[in-house]
Amino acid sequence: MHVLGIDIGGTGIKGAPVDTVTGEPTEERFRVETPHPATPDAVARCVGDVSSHFTWTGPVGITFPGVITRGTVRTAANMEPAWIGVNAQMLFAKVLRTADGAAPRVLNDADAAGVAEIAHGAGRDRDGVVLMLTFGTGIGSALFLDGKLVPNTEFGHLELHGKDAEDRAAARVRDEKELSWDKWAKRVQEYLSLVEALLSPDLIIVGGGVSRHADKFLPLLDVHAEIVAAQLANTAGIVGAAMAVASSAVPS
Repeated sequence: MHVLGIDIGGTGIKGAPVDTVTGEPTEERFRVETPHPATPDAVARCVGDVSSHFTWTGPVGITFPGVITRGTVRTAANMEPAWIGVNAQMLFAKVLRTADGAAPRVLNDADAAGVAEIAHGAGRDRDGVVLMLTFGTGIGSALFLDGKLVPNTEFGHLELHGKDAEDRAAARVRDEKELSWDKWAKRVQEYLSLVEALLSPDLIIVGGGVSRHADKFLPLLDVHAEIVAAQLANTAGIVGAAMAVASSAVPS
């Protein structure tokens, strides 16, 4: 099955058709800048531009950086407040040209990255409790039980030292405070200890751009779970968005 995956981020909106059997994009990805302000209508136009670039008429999966329930946006921490309450499925359907008029599948961006890793990356063929954590501007999370997604977990907003955990341990914080890998790893360690106390995962997958430097901080962490770097890197959101359309393991 071929599905167009579109990944909406704070700086860019990118997409590519994906073969959901192999998890491989079938064409070079196309990217446009995220508009500022990132209002619903402005972002929708960009989604339409990505789809038009591929003259796409088939099924579409789309990620969004917020909680999504039944196609509706419930939170938008890093987007415009106007998104809250918007039916993103209906909004995006207006700018897509699917052959049967079907609405796209819309899901949380970290959930999409997790879906990709479970299907074709570091979590493939793993059962039990698997936790995907993406370290970037914030901390995204995706939780799986025996390969099935528990959507919209948002563990980056757990309280740690009186703050959202992501305000202490996101990759953004390391850059802003110019922390060494060792000092940042201590913050990540505190966060992971909290997460393990709540969830007792069997496997933790660390994603986000920082995963390219996993050798600099993963060996500094002391956790009970097996902990590994994500494998799909920049394609995870696109692949996961496409996989969500095809997979029965992702709740609608």
